[in-house]
Amino acid sequence: MVRILILIGFSFIFMHLHATGTINKYINMKYSYISFSTIFIFILLTIAQVYFYVKDGDKKNHDDHKHDHSCSCGHDHSHDEDKWYKKLVVYPIMIFPLVAVMCFPIATLDSKMVEAKGFHFPILEGDDASSNHQILQPDTSTYYGAEDYEKLMDKSKKQYEKKNSIILNDNNYLKGMETIYNFPGEFTGKTVSLTGFSYNSDDLKKNEIFLFRFGIIHCVADSGVYGMLIQFPDDMNLKNDEWLRVSGELDTMYYQPFKKTIPVLKVKKYEKISEPEDAYVYRQY
Repeated sequence: MVRILILIGFSFIFMHLHATGTINKYINMKYSYISFSTIFIFILLTIAQVYFYVKDGDKKNHDDHKHDHSCSCGHDHSHDEDKWYKKLVVYPIMIFPLVAVMCFPIATLDSKMVEAKGFHFPILEGDDASSNHQILQPDTSTYYGAEDYEKLMDKSKKQYEKKNSIILNDNNYLKGMETIYNFPGEFTGKTVSLTGFSYNSDDLKKNEIFLFRFGIIHCVADSGVYGMLIQFPDDMNLKNDEWLRVSGELDTMYYQPFKKTIPVLKVKKYEKISEPEDAYVYRQY
């Protein structure tokens, strides 16, 4: 019976996430059809489990007529106890995701997440995948072979280098940002427009902030915060998590904390805006 309730629970939470639209906080919506199909898989598994539960109940009732109640039947009850011990370990693990989805609020990631994870540059983190924070620069190179990734970036560069003005919107934000970081010199002098939330770092000047968007490459497990350094003409007094739409001329600078040359946007126009309905961006292929 517990298995049936767990399967019903998983069916419900996937239906709930899709019905409320909050599934986009967990996965790239390109793969939403997979999680939607999972609803029907869990429903089928639930029906199958109900069938086996009823069938086993009928078999047990039939076997009870063949045995007395004195436990002299030679049945090994220690085997049942062993099963219950395993259930006490396995079932809580399976139930936890249900409790987490239904009881914990779904929060939009913001600058607090940047502070919690630490503000680092991925390329300096080494080869250990577990230490790759995916901060600032989108990097999908781990999902391709070296040659395939080079071809992908070259194709993307040709797409953007023909334009004098590049608008990074919800659809091309991660792809465009990754291209700019791979070829910063190729885009120097071009006009770039983007939207994001502000993040202050102690080492920045008064006229500088980082402008970020949280992005999901495949699912929330490989999510990160991506954007670039912004320079305003005058000193600013922006708090973290203020949403801005900016436009300016792209340049490069050597950023000492990262020990790396990074793109920097010299802002010519900006405006404060409300947080978008969907604060996340997703990698398009």
